[in-house]
Amino acid sequence: MEILKLLSTIDVPISAARIQGELNLPRSSTYHLLAEMVDAGFVAHLPEHKTYGLGLAAYSMASAYVTQQPLVRMATRDLEQCAALVGGSGHLSRMAGSEILYLQEVRAVGATSLVTEVGVRLQAHKTASGRVMLAHLPDAEVRAAFDTAGGSGFAALKKRLSLVAARGWDQEIEEITRGQASVAAPILDHLDRPAAAVAVTYPVGTPDVKVDAAIRALLEVSDKVAAKMYRNRKK
Repeated sequence: MEILKLLSTIDVPISAARIQGELNLPRSSTYHLLAEMVDAGFVAHLPEHKTYGLGLAAYSMASAYVTQQPLVRMATRDLEQCAALVGGSGHLSRMAGSEILYLQEVRAVGATSLVTEVGVRLQAHKTASGRVMLAHLPDAEVRAAFDTAGGSGFAALKKRLSLVAARGWDQEIEEITRGQASVAAPILDHLDRPAAAVAVTYPVGTPDVKVDAAIRALLEVSDKVAAKMYRNRKK
């Protein structure tokens, strides 16, 4: 991590000797760490100059951070209002392979603590948030995500995703946590691909009128965030 931080503060690739000196590392450890980071794609080696710079994996992470942080900032306040409608929790998540990764969680007063904290990953096809994103991916990507997750019943999932795509939202009831249900809506980018999803989780038995209000609010949030981020959705 110290090597990555050092490389990110210098505009040009630098030698292993300079990295060793700047960070006061043993010579053997420096070369071993750099070799591992090159293999992982976080550092690029320029053998003709005997220097090292940031690799594509590091740039990809930086790009993801730049994208995610505005999403979190834009969605948080509206998610809090959505969660308050059902006395539950609001979530922002994105796809990460065959899983969803939670980027934000907010809770209404008195809401139950859930497993869906920031940084938690869950299988996409088992969650409302995951399914609203899968519903906007090509069949090949859905199949790949489903096969990687080790699930069964792909035909049933495809039928479910067709319904989700048609109505624009999805619901799960006690599929993740006993006594809890969720509804979710996708945030689509300029290519109509899923950039993220917003959702609320609430106690089973919450009046339908409140759940319906939360669904409408989530759809408004998804359109609002997409319009600001990608300029392709109606405000």
